[in-house]
Amino acid sequence: MAGSLTRLLRHHLAALRMLLVFTVITGIVYPLVVTGIAQAVFPHQANGSLLKDGGRPVASSLIGQNFNLPPSKGQTTGAPDSRWFQPRPSAAGPTGYDPTNSGASNLGPNNAGLVKAVKDRRAAVAAFDGVPPSSVPADAVTASGSGLDPDISPTYAYEQVNRVAKARGLDPAAVRKLVAEHVQGRNLGFLGQERVNVVVLNHDLAALK
Repeated sequence: MAGSLTRLLRHHLAALRMLLVFTVITGIVYPLVVTGIAQAVFPHQANGSLLKDGGRPVASSLIGQNFNLPPSKGQTTGAPDSRWFQPRPSAAGPTGYDPTNSGASNLGPNNAGLVKAVKDRRAAVAAFDGVPPSSVPADAVTASGSGLDPDISPTYAYEQVNRVAKARGLDPAAVRKLVAEHVQGRNLGFLGQERVNVVVLNHDLAALK
């Protein structure tokens, strides 16, 4: 009986030692090594891909955001600000682009509410940018699956050039050149589509004289 208890105790002690060893390896050593490598090799990405203004973080290039005027009394969100390039719509949270409430509307293409919303958005974007409704691209009127996508199509970015230039008193050619500099190609040359990160674009637009 005593021998059985001794063997059982040895087995439990061996299991406990293995638990402690792997806890240290996987719970302390591995995270510290990965964090150290990330901070040394990719510090910008490891710290959230933050954009700074005067040393103060103002946004993350990974998460879209609204560029609206201050809301009027009784409103949750303000109207789009004509001085900025506008992102695509967002269904993440009541005001959009809420990183704690990521998600899509989950409405199908035949949903009457979605069809009406897209039609209304198309008319609003066309009037805001001063273009025909037929030239408004799909990403200007539909949200991404995450609701947090900071990217818009080059077509939508170029559509907004004249409006932004006029609102800021800038040469449209200079604004168009800025957009061209922010067009990102397909990943690995064949994955996805060309895109413009509207958060980074507006960050650099603020410095354009």
